[in-house]
Amino acid sequence: MPRRKRNAGSSSDGTEDSDFSTDLEHTDSSESDGTSRRSARVTRSSARLSQSSQDSSPVRNLQSFGTEEPAYSTRRVTRSQQQPTPVTPKKYPLRQTRSSGSETEQVVDFSDRGHLTGKHERHFSISGCPLYHNLSADECKVRAQSRDKQIEERTLSHRQDDNRHATRHQAPTERQLRYKEKVAELRKKRNSGLSKEQKEKYMEHRQTYGNTREPLLENLTSEYDLDLFRRAQARASEDLEKLRLQGQITEGSNMIKTIAFGRYELDTWYHSPYPEEYARLGRLYMCEFCLKYMKSQTILRRHMAKCVWKHPPGDEIYRKGSISVFEVDGKKNKIYCQNLCLLAKLFLDHKTLYYDVEPFLFYVMTEADNTGCHLIGYFSKEKNSFLNYNVSCILTMPQYMRQGYGKMLIDFSYLLSKVEEKVGSPERPLSDLGLISYRSYWKEVLLRYLHNFQGKEISIKEISQETAVNPVDIVSTLQALQMLKYWKGKHLVLKRQDLIDEWIAKEAKRSNSNKTMDPSCLKWTPPKGT
Repeated sequence: MPRRKRNAGSSSDGTEDSDFSTDLEHTDSSESDGTSRRSARVTRSSARLSQSSQDSSPVRNLQSFGTEEPAYSTRRVTRSQQQPTPVTPKKYPLRQTRSSGSETEQVVDFSDRGHLTGKHERHFSISGCPLYHNLSADECKVRAQSRDKQIEERTLSHRQDDNRHATRHQAPTERQLRYKEKVAELRKKRNSGLSKEQKEKYMEHRQTYGNTREPLLENLTSEYDLDLFRRAQARASEDLEKLRLQGQITEGSNMIKTIAFGRYELDTWYHSPYPEEYARLGRLYMCEFCLKYMKSQTILRRHMAKCVWKHPPGDEIYRKGSISVFEVDGKKNKIYCQNLCLLAKLFLDHKTLYYDVEPFLFYVMTEADNTGCHLIGYFSKEKNSFLNYNVSCILTMPQYMRQGYGKMLIDFSYLLSKVEEKVGSPERPLSDLGLISYRSYWKEVLLRYLHNFQGKEISIKEISQETAVNPVDIVSTLQALQMLKYWKGKHLVLKRQDLIDEWIAKEAKRSNSNKTMDPSCLKWTPPKGT
């Protein structure tokens, strides 16, 4: 991206070069001589620009401009001018988009010089980048001076108003009335619409920069309201800079610590690649039905007032009591599935799928009440799995953990495999909690099968066909339970009655629990092509 040409005589951070200013103190201070000397200076930023953009940059003549330097042989030349070093521009990942079935990232190259507030020489986030807001570092400093002047005037006027006697119903002062009339007059000057030339200019800016820069905002509203918006931007950027200096925000780290989800406040466990403008906030507010993420409680409240979603999109394929399961196609409901994956990454360590959701089906389990269907957990599976994986990713929300819902999700995935007449297995690697849940489920399935088995000879293949569990998972579970022995050239399955009795006792305690999947409540046919 071509950078703006900076004035000679100013460094890349908008301040005068200290080396040159020191030497000029010993030279003639006449205006004509000072003007000629200032025009002959070569700054660090111009030297870097001449090296990095010899042909493509709009400041193409910087090298020839620097040829006037030998005329001042007595001037001290800094090391950075003798051997200019290229500066790697700061990269801001704005968003990730899927392109041709792969995950790509839109990256914007900006220098980290200047700050939107005009009070700092560098910025560490896109919210403080002057170039993103279509400004230069010098313009930001001028605006900062103007804001400071307005604040001083306002403070002085407030002190004058404080001298008045405080009353319960204090009438507005004459100054306040004049200001109100002035604001009303400024807002009347708002243009009714954009001219054709302005629209073409805005469209050209949008096509040139896309989402890498803020859209042009002039003439969209009154100058007064636009100035209020610019002040709010600068104030928010200043607050973020204060948090960074206090150590509460560090560059490049995961800022999301908690999320407000329905009536719960959840602490996050891992990093999730939310957009930077949301990740740096430290706290996200989410709609528990459409999974849209927002920046504040006010935005969430307004969203909930008009959000029409009360359950996940897609088809409801299972219902028993208040428990329902919805089948959501990643191709038909792309935004919802992407938001679901971003949410899941906050609680999963090994998850890598965020945006390429089209090849997957998502099975979302919910619990219904009079307000809607609340998310319990979900699992995803490939539409066409070469290795017959019946689960690609599985998650139980933290507020529903250790209540039996994880086993229900696993049991439901194997129930779908039985309907498809396939043998399934979860995709590796499993997370720590996922491995514990699956081993517990496989143990329960095997003990139930052995308890009901009445024959003399047992086959791993028969167990696999009846339970839809992969033979490899069956063997590993039998070995973990010490129920598989090798004797006289044959593998024997030992029927350990102590383990079976222990399982029967646990089942008796959970007999009143409704945390089981009922195959008769499933209304589903396998999708075509699976």
